Amino acid sequence: MDKLINQFCKLLDGVIAAMLALMVVLVFGNVVLRYGFNSGINLSEELSRWLFVWMTFLGAVVAVNERGHLGTDMLVGRLGPTGKRVCLGVGYVLMLFVCWLLFKGSWDQMKVNLDSTSAVMQVSMAWFYGAGAAFAVLAGVMLLRDLLKLLTGRVKDSELMMIQESEDKPHADADAAH
Repeated sequence: MDKLINQFCKLLDGVIAAMLALMVVLVFGNVVLRYGFNSGINLSEELSRWLFVWMTFLGAVVAVNERGHLGTDMLVGRLGPTGKRVCLGVGYVLMLFVCWLLFKGSWDQMKVNLDSTSAVMQVSMAWFYGAGAAFAVLAGVMLLRDLLKLLTGRVKDSELMMIQESEDKPHADADAAH
């Protein structure tokens, strides 16, 4: 399952890169057209906004898989392995609860906006709110996998801290290795 999720996240990386490239082309093209030719692409602003929202939520899914979200270990770092396991389990349960809340809220917004269409693209606004639901489901699957690993004893003591204290830490670790 880990291999499948990692491959899926690599696919998401490619999708995110394509979304970013499309956003750059749309926004840059629109700027050039507006200032250079006094025209523009009507679709550019709205589609860029939608791409940004989806890109953010899909990137958060990849970060959940890579344990790339920032946090602090001020308390948990002082605990022994059993305390760390308990805190990690509680953390997983709380994150799954937040995923449920996000899914429920996004799902409700999707239902409410199913018949509403965006101003320019004329696409159902349910697709816009679907980004939150997609994140909640995908992140929930990854968190459930990690919780099951913890409960079945397949998590090593060195893996009990699931946070990064600094965005620069992976780079600092790589630089120290060289």
